[in-house]
Amino acid sequence: MFIDIPEYANAQVLVVGDVMLDKYWQGNTQRISPEAPVPVVRIESETLRAGGAGNVALNIAAVGGRPILLGVIGDDEAGRELEQLLDRQGVRCRLHRAEGRTITKLRIISRNQQLIRLDFEERVSARNTAGFLADYAALLNEVACVVCSDYAKGTLEAIPQMIRLARARGLPVLIDPKGRDFQRYAGASLLTPNLGEFEMVAGACRDEAELASRGEALRRDLDLAALLITRGEQGMTLLEAGRAPQHFPAKAREVYDVTGAGDTVVALLAAGLAVGQSLTDAVGLANLAAGVVVGKLGTATVSVEEIAAAMDTHTPIPRGVTREDELLAFVARARRAGERIVMTNGCFDLLHAGHVAYLEQARALGDRLVVAVNDDASVRRLKGADRPVNTLAARMAVLAGLAAVDWVVPFSEDTPERLICRVLPDILVKGGDYRPEDIAGGECVRAAGGEVRVLPYVAGHSTTRIIAGIRKV
Repeated sequence: MFIDIPEYANAQVLVVGDVMLDKYWQGNTQRISPEAPVPVVRIESETLRAGGAGNVALNIAAVGGRPILLGVIGDDEAGRELEQLLDRQGVRCRLHRAEGRTITKLRIISRNQQLIRLDFEERVSARNTAGFLADYAALLNEVACVVCSDYAKGTLEAIPQMIRLARARGLPVLIDPKGRDFQRYAGASLLTPNLGEFEMVAGACRDEAELASRGEALRRDLDLAALLITRGEQGMTLLEAGRAPQHFPAKAREVYDVTGAGDTVVALLAAGLAVGQSLTDAVGLANLAAGVVVGKLGTATVSVEEIAAAMDTHTPIPRGVTREDELLAFVARARRAGERIVMTNGCFDLLHAGHVAYLEQARALGDRLVVAVNDDASVRRLKGADRPVNTLAARMAVLAGLAAVDWVVPFSEDTPERLICRVLPDILVKGGDYRPEDIAGGECVRAAGGEVRVLPYVAGHSTTRIIAGIRKV
């Protein structure tokens, strides 16, 4: 399945939930303690990362989105470190300070292995923080989507009210849930439990059919638009109202650390929905992103470039008839793989041996061949009222069947100059007695560092001659 990666710059998302500071102490281990049978770690470095809802916000920022983070921290040094960390990485914060300490998780790492995790936390309550819900309601005016990241630390005690406020304004509400009480999430747009969390609520599932059945029952019971169950090495299952279950196979090449993978999934879903991406496509990209992030140590983010690379690895580029915007995405992927793009154009009304030979010559100049085809109206303007003989759909289908042709795309203007200037092929080819400087789109191609070539047509072959011969019969 091909998925175009959207432009996330306008993805305005409110992330609300439990925020925490993840600390990583890293060092070498060379001996066992004489005091107890445990390794002695000589700490050499410290890494600070945002966890929980903070990691969700960072993942949105990492793909170019515009997250706003609403949460509760303690009035302590860890809280100040967390706020500074998020601010440096492009997250707009509205963090309320409460009595007690900021939730902190300390992991001690040696030789890329986690030896122990130490949690420092006190349950917080947003209800005791003045203006928390008022801030939430005000921030809804600035965003296109809401994520509630629930780690059962107390920030989301008023989540039923939060859901109602957001849904009343027509905003999708995505929830990464926790615990056994999913009723508190009723009315949300989407829940993203992992398999363990789902089965703890819905019961154990023997196979995908039972998973889909129990999931659909839960979706209806909670009045959700959709339910996404993340299943680790088995991928993801998406259940939507009125649609058959969709299963997405896992895309991880190497699983190193699953910490924060759920944060990445819900972040990519929210960013995609905020810019108008379909839920199916958003899940597809979130699945790819999760496959990248589990190959990293600890809570981590993923970039658009990493998602694109994962797509190149796991999803072959489709060939055949395509739309203009799809073509641009295909060309971009081919270029990332180091491939050279060749482009030509024509009416190709009655495909003959001369056309086939010409297209094979063009394809031999590079790695991918794009053929732009005049639509029916532009053929009539160029060739006369009795042309084309074959419809645009028929002409493109025949061209797409040729081994030399990778992509066939229509255009409606008299010349393909506008389209060529969007694609900017490495080599622009035209057949016949043209001069390179007269070929439509050639100036754009040369300005971008490409070449313009003229190839001779094979003598004795002509669509006009074929039509005339048929009329004599």
